[in-house]
Amino acid sequence: MFDRRKILGLGAAGLALGFAPHIAFARAATHRRFIFILQRGAADGLGTIAPVGDPAFDRQRGPLAEPFATAEKLDGMFAIHPALATIGGMYRAREAMFVHAVASPYRERSHFDGQNALETGSAQPYAIKDGWMNRLLGLLPSDQARAIAVAATVPMALRGGVEVASYAPSALPDASDDLIARVTQLYEGDAQLHALWAQATATRMLTGDLAADQGRNAAATGALAARLVTPDNGARVAMIETGGWDTHAGQVGRLAAQLKALDAMLGALRQGLGPLWTRTLVIVATEFGRTVRANGTGGTDHGTASVAMLMGGAVAGGRVVADWPGLADAMLYEDRDLKATGDVNAVIAGALAEHFGIDAPRSLAALFPASRAKRPSEGLVRA
Repeated sequence: MFDRRKILGLGAAGLALGFAPHIAFARAATHRRFIFILQRGAADGLGTIAPVGDPAFDRQRGPLAEPFATAEKLDGMFAIHPALATIGGMYRAREAMFVHAVASPYRERSHFDGQNALETGSAQPYAIKDGWMNRLLGLLPSDQARAIAVAATVPMALRGGVEVASYAPSALPDASDDLIARVTQLYEGDAQLHALWAQATATRMLTGDLAADQGRNAAATGALAARLVTPDNGARVAMIETGGWDTHAGQVGRLAAQLKALDAMLGALRQGLGPLWTRTLVIVATEFGRTVRANGTGGTDHGTASVAMLMGGAVAGGRVVADWPGLADAMLYEDRDLKATGDVNAVIAGALAEHFGIDAPRSLAALFPASRAKRPSEGLVRA
């Protein structure tokens, strides 16, 4: 069980690692672990798991297709981005699977609205006042289930009727890097002030991109998350927020850095979990995808469908699941986006139902009442 005093103690050690993403943790009386990683900013699914076997892929993607010229093929249709070497190894070990051309019921292109819809399980933003992860806690065994957010605020996905504690170190006002460096030097000789200042500057990093500091922050985050879900009396459910996925310009290099950092995070998480990896489910999802074609600055704009990634020893992996709509002009949604042929809510609800032994229809209705799917996805997690 976590208490605030323990979190304060852990916070100093954890923040010393310099982790960048926001993390939220919950606990439930179950031996299985679940970690949800949210890609804030709309991650390009076509640039992550690419449909290289689609006849229109090279023509539609242009320079965005270049990273896949020699990429590892997952099957006859899809290839994985070269930056995802660790996740590719999980796929070969049947510990990772990808569900492509999926989206939430939300069909506009606002980041904030899309994230709210995804986190609350609604079709329209702000229509539901609590988050699906908080509702998940109500479906799990009630052995003093507790949740905690290590972030400035508790993420919407964890807000609701089940009480969630939070720990938010004081954030800094906007200041130049030069000013922060000079103040750091000023405090080096004072043990108490130096520790407080180090904690505050680490908190400032929470708003940074996943790829910050060449991905070292992401790896530290994965290791920290593993430490918090490993103990018998520790967390059972975790949420990690990652930023930097809004690739409007220079996408080839920027996305590669983001994916490399995500890969490092998953590698550190798997290593830190050790034997518990066999009982762990990790789901990575984003609020919506990006346009099929590149824009004038070598990036992509807000789109619709993307890819969801499921990883962990509990996953029935080694597969790419997709009702592939195709990338020909006539098949694009509104002549610009990958068309959604699957519901990401049904994927999450189905995987959680199988993972935690929850009645599947109840899982979908409780977590994602606005889902357009008739039933949750099946066969995603090993019994």
